[in-house]
Amino acid sequence: MSDVAGLKKDLTRRMEGALEVLHKEFTGLRTGRASASLLDPVMVEAYGAMTPLNQVGSVSVPESRMLSVQVWDKSMVKAVEKAIRNAGLGLNPAADGTLIRVPIPALNEERRTELGKVAGKYAEQARISVRNVRRDGMDQLKKWEKDSEISEDILRSEEKEIQKLTDKVIGEIDEALAHKEQEIMQV
Repeated sequence: MSDVAGLKKDLTRRMEGALEVLHKEFTGLRTGRASASLLDPVMVEAYGAMTPLNQVGSVSVPESRMLSVQVWDKSMVKAVEKAIRNAGLGLNPAADGTLIRVPIPALNEERRTELGKVAGKYAEQARISVRNVRRDGMDQLKKWEKDSEISEDILRSEEKEIQKLTDKVIGEIDEALAHKEQEIMQV
């Protein structure tokens, strides 16, 4: 038996999930300003295992172009400093006791353009995900109509509803991209 309401709920959840992933990817893109989430991907070799940075110290943003990492275990300071330096983020940490200061360098024009392109790629991946979800929903509706579980009228109206949902989520993706590009290009 067809469950049109359940299908729409599932499609909405999956499309919103694609938008959520996009927002997570955008937080990893470095703009000229400091953000505690910038160090989220950093892994530290601690006690014989690779450990996320947030499990060996706390990250804070004391200034707009500075991050600070308060390392809880004094013996881990060198490992944390090395992990940040080797994370490929272009950051150069400086240790001061158990506090590590990480200045955020200003971005040059070339790097800004490059980051804008990366943001565009992330947004396009999100749009593709949303369109794939839409296609799955449309295929399911057509299957139900073919099996005479729903009428052709219901098929047409539900296809319009799914398209409206798709347009709404893609609009949100475009809006998030425009905001991120503005943030990246801001000097």
